[in-house]
Amino acid sequence: MKDFSVHTRKENIKKLKTENFDLLIIGGGITGAGVARDASGRGLKVALVEANDFAFGTSSRSSKLIHGGIRYLENLEFKLVFEALNERAKLFEIAPQLVHPLRFMIPIFTDSRVGMFKMGLGMALYDALSLFQTPEVHERLGSKQTQSVMPVLRSSNLVGSYIYSDAYMDDDRFVHETLRSANENGAICANYVKVNRSRYNSQNKVSGLEVQDQLTNESFFIQATHVVSTVGPWTDLVGETLVNDWRQILRPTKGIHLTLHRDRLPLSSAVVMGAQESSRIVFAIPRHEMVIIGTTDTDFSGDPALATVTSEDVKYLLKITNEYFPNAQLTAEDIICTYVGVRPLVHDGSANESKTSREHTILSDDRGFTFVAGGKYTTYRLMSEQIVDVILKSFPIEKKSHLRRCQTEAPLNAYISRDAYHQAKVNVNQNDPRQKWFVDRYGAEAFEIIESFGEQHSIWQLEAFQAIYKTMCLTLVDFYTRRVPLMLAYPDHGLSVLSEIITIFKAELHWSDDEAEKQVQDLKNYIQRELAWQKNF
Repeated sequence: MKDFSVHTRKENIKKLKTENFDLLIIGGGITGAGVARDASGRGLKVALVEANDFAFGTSSRSSKLIHGGIRYLENLEFKLVFEALNERAKLFEIAPQLVHPLRFMIPIFTDSRVGMFKMGLGMALYDALSLFQTPEVHERLGSKQTQSVMPVLRSSNLVGSYIYSDAYMDDDRFVHETLRSANENGAICANYVKVNRSRYNSQNKVSGLEVQDQLTNESFFIQATHVVSTVGPWTDLVGETLVNDWRQILRPTKGIHLTLHRDRLPLSSAVVMGAQESSRIVFAIPRHEMVIIGTTDTDFSGDPALATVTSEDVKYLLKITNEYFPNAQLTAEDIICTYVGVRPLVHDGSANESKTSREHTILSDDRGFTFVAGGKYTTYRLMSEQIVDVILKSFPIEKKSHLRRCQTEAPLNAYISRDAYHQAKVNVNQNDPRQKWFVDRYGAEAFEIIESFGEQHSIWQLEAFQAIYKTMCLTLVDFYTRRVPLMLAYPDHGLSVLSEIITIFKAELHWSDDEAEKQVQDLKNYIQRELAWQKNF
């Protein structure tokens, strides 16, 4: 595959200044990446700019699940659940190294808000809405079976449980792989390019955007026939920048997550918690590296970049978790890390933030703008297809006649088709920890990564090479937070391997000693900010 690196970025900046694009996308999260892949695959000339790092916002701060949304059944959002479950099946096929089946347990207690019978109906409906294209159908367990399967779970007043299938994924890496696919199609993408304002022609149609390169502070103009905003929780802020008659449409909500070491909460499956007192759902999700606890769901206002984790947020999640797993006796000291994201929910008049629909909205403007808000990560591919379909309605027939149909049900790249991924699993040398690590994460590309970047390098050094040359990673913070699980999964947040990692960044990005020192300090400052809640706990 083509490089997607700092060198690609330099060339892309030149192209953004000089070429005329059919479609200019603002926002490098999963929706923007999905639209870039879809539109470029159909034959449109596509540009994408992101004000920060790719996946900077909600797309790297989710619960990291691909799921239909079991709780949306209670809101009677059957269409949303059906779409999500249908898309889940497709994502298993197009990105098998990123989306992995996971069993979920819903324990039922005597005081649970939803009893065994009603939950059983929901489980049957969930399987049916997936058209039974699920890794495994649901199971019903009695109290003793539940305790046998999940010994760490509270036994008092336990009636039983249901176990069903969904999936977990790497949300940030999914964005990067989708952008790499768009890059293969010829999309011109650049991070750290901020939009300042729009410009119009004499017919009051958008002619492009004035932007600023955040690395050089240079301002320039990008010519485009159509502009689409896929900036998630920044939709209202960007809308006000682009058009003078913008009306706010969002009801953003804040969600935080905690990460723990697997040994502190040994789970045999994910556990669905929080059904006793409210309609909120909290997950305990075991992964290779850690357990994720989340999420909260509270109204938020202001710049999403300024959202923070508070001590109250942490206490709320610890309280629920300890109610379900009292013998674990979890405390704030057990928390490795926390992270916060803001959901771009569309205001639908719901009185309760947790009842606000996750349906997405696509708004078109006669001036050549399309704004997208809402939606679930799981349905990003379908959303992207619908967004491009809407955009194409504004293009002349002679333009559309030369375009291909949507291509996004194909694997993201040649390395990660299901057959290639399984073959890589067969070929891996189980005695070589590097091969096993990279095959799990990158499928068949693992062998090329090790061969291309040097067998003498450590896992984290090879990850640094891959991040720099294949994901346009430009800083240590970007690497630690959106390329590898060091920040979230390791008690020291990966600082013990910092010296070996920075050697690669310094050499490949030509950092001076001063710049390298600044990068290290930026990383340490970031860690302190993310854990600032500890001071008030």
